[in-house]
Amino acid sequence: MSKTDYDGPIHHDYARGRALKAEQYAAWADAFAQHLPRRRPLDGLDLGSGTGRFSPLLADTFGPVVGVEPSAGMRETAERSSAHEDVRYVPGCAEEIPLEDDSVDYCLMFLAWHHVADPERGAAEIARVLRPGGVLLCRAQFSDLMPDLWWLRHFPHGDEVDAAMYRPLSEEIDIFSGSGLVPSPGLVRVEMPPVETKGDVFERLRLRTLSTLVRMPEEDFAAGIAALEVEVAKEPEAIVPPETITLLVMSKPEETSAQS
Repeated sequence: MSKTDYDGPIHHDYARGRALKAEQYAAWADAFAQHLPRRRPLDGLDLGSGTGRFSPLLADTFGPVVGVEPSAGMRETAERSSAHEDVRYVPGCAEEIPLEDDSVDYCLMFLAWHHVADPERGAAEIARVLRPGGVLLCRAQFSDLMPDLWWLRHFPHGDEVDAAMYRPLSEEIDIFSGSGLVPSPGLVRVEMPPVETKGDVFERLRLRTLSTLVRMPEEDFAAGIAALEVEVAKEPEAIVPPETITLLVMSKPEETSAQS
């Protein structure tokens, strides 16, 4: 199974392929706000910030943000297309976050955690840079809680390829707990508004910016796109049903401040 090379051609189409509508951004901002400290501004870390899909939203909603991204191509795209006076993008990765101890109020990882090669080290780094009381917002999939995606059914072995990228929820909680973070409350589910059409989804998927699609064999991707195109052509303006999305929320206990 191939891995996702974000310095390859994918970064050219990533922003278009992973774009969200305004209603979806608003739903995420509301979900994040429910679990973050109430004071404003907050110092934020967008870890695995990619092309800056969320960094400007976080800055507008909560305060200044550092986007840490290992891919030069993705960072350059973010700096060109997602420039914001309260966002700076820097090279780095989860295992080596280029920030001081206790320097951020929250860390967002949005569909980036499964790319971390050394999760234990990554979790320890996240715990290091979070202030006491700081929050980790980890939007991830879990192999024992995989969603039933209507479009993925068209791709041969799609469910297997998708699930193979992730670990069970309990294992992820154990990894973060090992670094001193605690569930607060742990797994939450976020309801996305039904605002996309099947045609919208198809146009994004054909750009092949999802890791699941990148990792499947070429023949499986081609077969899936062909089958999906047939279905979408029947009702391209049909609204896709609302999706329930998993978000893992962990925090750094206040009492760890003396140990940081």
